[in-house]
Amino acid sequence: MNPEESNNLADQAAEFAQIGQGLLGHVEAFVQSFLRPWNGYQILIALAVLVVAHFAARVLAARWDAWLRTRENWPMWRKRFGLMVRNRMRLILFVALLWPVIWIMRELTWPSRTYLLGIIAQLALAWLLIVLVSRLIVNAFLRAVVRYAGWTWVTLSILGLTDETRALLDSMSLSLGDTRLSVWIVLQAVAIIGALFFVARFVSVTSAGRIRKNQDISPSMQVLAVKFLQLLLYGAAFFLGLRMVGVDLTGLAVLSGAIGVGLGFGLQKVVSNLVSGVIILLDKSIKPGDVISLGETFGWINTLGARYTSVVTRDGREYLIPNEDLITGQVVNWSHSNDFVRLDIYFGTAYGDDPHAVRRIAIEAAKSVDRVLTFKPPVCHIVGFGDSSVDYILRFWISDPTGGLTNIRGNVYLALWDAFKENDISIPFPQREVRMLNDPARLPD
Repeated sequence: MNPEESNNLADQAAEFAQIGQGLLGHVEAFVQSFLRPWNGYQILIALAVLVVAHFAARVLAARWDAWLRTRENWPMWRKRFGLMVRNRMRLILFVALLWPVIWIMRELTWPSRTYLLGIIAQLALAWLLIVLVSRLIVNAFLRAVVRYAGWTWVTLSILGLTDETRALLDSMSLSLGDTRLSVWIVLQAVAIIGALFFVARFVSVTSAGRIRKNQDISPSMQVLAVKFLQLLLYGAAFFLGLRMVGVDLTGLAVLSGAIGVGLGFGLQKVVSNLVSGVIILLDKSIKPGDVISLGETFGWINTLGARYTSVVTRDGREYLIPNEDLITGQVVNWSHSNDFVRLDIYFGTAYGDDPHAVRRIAIEAAKSVDRVLTFKPPVCHIVGFGDSSVDYILRFWISDPTGGLTNIRGNVYLALWDAFKENDISIPFPQREVRMLNDPARLPD
């Protein structure tokens, strides 16, 4: 370690010690203030108000629950707000009772004799408002972080310790070349970027809802527009937050180079899936709602993600298929250009039945099934003469492949069975004659 670095460390240690002594002095002065008679009285008054609020909350909470149960037609957000009021009933009553006590005391005695009560009331009110506002954050972990960080900062602000705390956090720093990185800068960056991310998410969700409601935009282009908007908003929030903190963005060039090397070696599959997802969205080969077959998987596209595509099958299973497999593999899109799907079923009749009548009866039977299209009429053809039957193929069209293929084939087979039974048309099956050789019962006497 050179002498210059040693001097910097010594200066930082001295600054840290000086700030710590200042904070300790504030704490000692605050503790000594409790020894004054009227400060003790104010603490007792605050405790008495807290006890009254506690017992009042126990009584009102039961009535509040009973009243909430009668509001079954309320929307979910209003029910959650009512439940939050029930859970914070004691704090709400404490704030509602303490402020009138302070106002009355200021009218009857010196304002200095309500100084401590005012601090307690401000803290309680600030904590209550932070709880109410933080409920807007959906993520539980993020909501807890914002709540406790807000409580800490508001407490320091009301107690007048923000300057000393800021100086203490700023003194704990690390120098990386020309860049100085302190705990205070990191906390600022987290707070600012978090707030910008919250705004970006709100704008993204609102804009995505409007994009999805636009019927003039195809589903694949809607997904692409939403993804591009999210990338743009979150990227702008991140870099803008770093710029507001004072981070030199030119220093990120080295980081981007390292990320490029990592993408080239360790994240090939991830990048391939991301690029494949963009290609799918651009060429519109697959879009949400399409019915596809990929290998043994048959279902419809639920969502198109950045890395994978969600396919829901008829049995309720949801397959997450990597986008790369949809690009490199053979995919059958049953509804790529339209929703019309032709299905084929095979059957056979006996040689004694009139084939012209069989074809006519089969076509009429297929038309009688609900999902079979009539404006694209079914057709029936002879495809061969088998060992024991004349073989036919029956072709028909449907327009709702998401409703299933096996069930519609089964319905057409049932319609054929009923029609053949009604018109005395038989469906042959192989028969075998077995002869027992050297059977004593059949030998001549």
